[in-house]
Amino acid sequence: MSIGVALYPPVTGNAVDGIVEHAREAADAGLASVWWGQRFDYDAIGLAAVVGREVPAVRVGTSAVPIFERHPILVNAQAQTAQAATGGRFQLGLALGAPGLVEPAFGVRYERPALRLREFLTVLRSLRETGEADFKGETLVASTLRPTRLAGADPAPPLLVAAMGPHTLRVAGELADGTLPFLAGPRTLGEHIVPAITAAAEAAGRPAPRVVAFLPGAVVADVAAARRAAEEAFAFYDRVPSYQRTVALEGRERAADLVVLGDEETLAAEIRRYFDAGVTEVVVSQTDIAGDESRRRTWRLLGELAAEPATTV
Repeated sequence: MSIGVALYPPVTGNAVDGIVEHAREAADAGLASVWWGQRFDYDAIGLAAVVGREVPAVRVGTSAVPIFERHPILVNAQAQTAQAATGGRFQLGLALGAPGLVEPAFGVRYERPALRLREFLTVLRSLRETGEADFKGETLVASTLRPTRLAGADPAPPLLVAAMGPHTLRVAGELADGTLPFLAGPRTLGEHIVPAITAAAEAAGRPAPRVVAFLPGAVVADVAAARRAAEEAFAFYDRVPSYQRTVALEGRERAADLVVLGDEETLAAEIRRYFDAGVTEVVVSQTDIAGDESRRRTWRLLGELAAEPATTV
């Protein structure tokens, strides 16, 4: 099984040093990849370059960098830098972001998201394949006036999109290498997300897409306390339409209902359900929701699962 974990910076000490140390722990546990999202206090792609260079045993990825407030030429330059720094182990994950964050924080209008995604990926694909872009669209303009190729950045890093709705899944299947669904359970993945992006990729003559599913969960001793923490931490997602949709498709009422909390058998069984739904990799997030001892216990389990032969999935 291909299994990774999402990492979060410590609240004390040097945040980058803390992430690097946790990445080393993940590598020692036998995990394939480490991931983190974009935040207001660090740059996700820059962090990937640092961590990937310091910890050569794992792949590093962003899940995900919002695109509304960024330009594809600059994102491509950042991604190439991270790819060269990590020796080809960087994975670029992009997202549309949530209107409630994008508009007040950056003063940009969250309009026509599927078109914005298509135009952004069109420019990125051109830069990756030819090193050039000359694009004038409805939501952005991109023209390369100087060379964009970076020595040491080949091959281009995988391009993944946090797409879960039908329109964005179609765009991702046509123009990206896969998707990064979060808060989408096995039923939603197997019946909606995997078939939709696979069909779009096939229709566009693209390779079978990767589906890197983020599963929030942890091995915990006190399930009730961990559940209360999850309800508080995930309340934000109940106000985001895209997550409301995937939660409803899974037959649940709240985002926190998709957080898997319990013993080793409980989490292992759910991870297998995700693979059975057609995902190519599972990334377990929120493993620190009940503290460091719970996180270490979770990572030991994930390392054991990652070592299992693929035929057992």
